[in-house]
Amino acid sequence: MNNKLFLEGLSDAMGFVGGALLGYWVGLLLGLDIFAPGYGNASIGAIALVGLGGGLGLQVARRWRAAQATKGKD
Repeated sequence: MNNKLFLEGLSDAMGFVGGALLGYWVGLLLGLDIFAPGYGNASIGAIALVGLGGGLGLQVARRWRAAQATKGKD
């Protein structure tokens, strides 16, 4: 049981961090800097991209884990 919970948490963390990094890199490609001084439009847009990327990465990790669970039952 503990191993299953550990793997669930690890996959969630990897999905979130991977998605957030992808959002950060997309922001950099678009010229948006999350670490710019102040809270200008570019900084807010970059923060939103990182948040969206993290959330999407988490959802991808959870769907992947659900697909693996149903694959194991067949």
